[in-house]
Amino acid sequence: MSKTSMAQPNAEQSLSTLTLNQWFSYQDTTFLPLNGTPNRQRGLFSIAFAGDFNSEKIQLIAAFLAKHNQGVTALCQYQPDLELAPALCFYSQDANQAINPLVLQALSKTLECQLVQVNTPPNLYEPGLLVMDMDSTAITIECIDEIARLANVYDDVASVTALAMAGKLDFSESLNQRVAKLEGIEKSLIEELKDSLPLMPGIKALCQILKQHNWYLAIASGGFVPFAERVQELISLDEVHANILEFKNNKLTGKVLGTIVDAQQKAVILESLQQKLGLIKTQTVAIGDGANDLVMMAKAGLGVAVHGKAKVVEQAQAAICQGSLLQLLYMLAIPLNEEPKI
Repeated sequence: MSKTSMAQPNAEQSLSTLTLNQWFSYQDTTFLPLNGTPNRQRGLFSIAFAGDFNSEKIQLIAAFLAKHNQGVTALCQYQPDLELAPALCFYSQDANQAINPLVLQALSKTLECQLVQVNTPPNLYEPGLLVMDMDSTAITIECIDEIARLANVYDDVASVTALAMAGKLDFSESLNQRVAKLEGIEKSLIEELKDSLPLMPGIKALCQILKQHNWYLAIASGGFVPFAERVQELISLDEVHANILEFKNNKLTGKVLGTIVDAQQKAVILESLQQKLGLIKTQTVAIGDGANDLVMMAKAGLGVAVHGKAKVVEQAQAAICQGSLLQLLYMLAIPLNEEPKI
């Protein structure tokens, strides 16, 4: 069995000695190939991705984790998809308390990468459930703000949206306030906006891969049904849940019909789908960008903030702070056998 010494790191040193999908022990800056894989049900998995990695950065991350009582016992380099650069997974066998995501984010900025921690990570290769927010998550815009532009009340609506997303205003109350400002908008303008929705980069490829592995995909959105149904068509979702706008004479009345999809309702949708599909909690994932997604994220096995505000990043289990949503695969496809040997 060969040994790869990392005692005197070179910033330009290649990680080619780290065979993809092979786990290595990590001790005193030295790698040794392992015959088994970590236990999915135990410890913490720290994933560094979206960066250029070398032995120096490995040591910096390992030292940072050790400082937080998360000694690295194993390390793996893996590449879940050819569209993604290889990532590094650091396994801390005896750790159970995750580091504040904002602290992880601060370190990752200095290393020019992204760094997240997950425990009991979902398994891409078994059936699972992904429930996603729509506005600023599955698509790059907030639909209600775009409708407001058409009605020349954007500033009024956007200010209320910002308060709601930051958790400073009850979502249902804010929704009713904002929709009331849209009274009189022609249905044809809604249709025009619906037909030009910009998808979040990586979301279509992510959904295609998840569907290939028998995952169930749904939207739970505080946005509106016409747009959710259009996103469903674009990325082949199984079902969508969103708010219903009232129209009369082909114009918005300024009212919302039925049960409002707020933070609690999003969580209810996730739990009901989990039960319907007969899935264990660890095979459920929720993603979103706003405060009204946090309850849903907390109910999921893995809750991931997507380009979220600081409050959302801090309370989510993990965060994708920049780049493609395909990067969610880093958290779903860690190379782990179902019968761990280490």
